[in-house]
Amino acid sequence: MADTTDFRNGFTMRLDGELWQIVKFQHVKPGKGGAFVRTTLKNIRTGRVVDKTFRAGEKVQQARIERREHQFLYEDAMGMHFMNMEDYSQFALTAESVAKREFLKEGGMIDILFHAETEAPLLAELPKSVELRIVQSDPGVRGDTATGATKLAKLESGATINVPLFISEGDLVRVNTDTGAYITRVAE
Repeated sequence: MADTTDFRNGFTMRLDGELWQIVKFQHVKPGKGGAFVRTTLKNIRTGRVVDKTFRAGEKVQQARIERREHQFLYEDAMGMHFMNMEDYSQFALTAESVAKREFLKEGGMIDILFHAETEAPLLAELPKSVELRIVQSDPGVRGDTATGATKLAKLESGATINVPLFISEGDLVRVNTDTGAYITRVAE
């Protein structure tokens, strides 16, 4: 059992039969009355976010979550299929369990969160940035590069992002998966 002094961002607990992860927390010591901890919790399975207040020192049941790197194989009617690169075991997750899947290409690496006690896969998280190739983009207009203008480009994963005009088809670019924004062109 853990208590509120163990709280930190990313701390995972079992609450009301569900697994919740702390997104943010704040210890509050009012001038009158007892101290408490104000938290924002995210349900690991559903992604639902709620606010919850705990009394200082309140006990909670900590859940151990393990992060393991897997390779994305393919997607079909059963879900998205992944393979563990150490023992080559495979499993499928529902598409809803994979956040920002529009930036995931076949053969790409992704972190899968597992519940340590049950070994059940919970959800998948892409890295903060990925490198993808531009497969479709209109040519930039000569002379417009000084304005900082952008154009739409389609990535090999199927996502569409805004890129600077000097980017052309076949270029490898780094993309921020949180915002979906172009970061830089990658030298090959």
